[in-house]
Amino acid sequence: MVRSPKTTANRKWSAKVTRESHALMLEEGVFTWKDSGRIARSLKKSADSSTQRKAPPFRSAMSMLVFYINRAGKNLDSDQRQILEQAKDELRKLYGKT
Repeated sequence: MVRSPKTTANRKWSAKVTRESHALMLEEGVFTWKDSGRIARSLKKSADSSTQRKAPPFRSAMSMLVFYINRAGKNLDSDQRQILEQAKDELRKLYGKT
């Protein structure tokens, strides 16, 4: 079965959101970093400085992190998944949500 270009493009929408989010200006490769604290600080910085987001900074940052984890699914390395889950806890601490 040959897919039309439109179908293929529609299947890649989540990657485009991660790359080109207007709500948060993410640092390149932020979700591939090995330091959960650095990931959380970067997301916080992006969310706090954003003028495009529709939700409060904490919710925007956490939503982007959860979105990435969910969209990566089974393709996400288990070690990286653990780092990203720890980044969620770090983000909560940074915003005083623990």
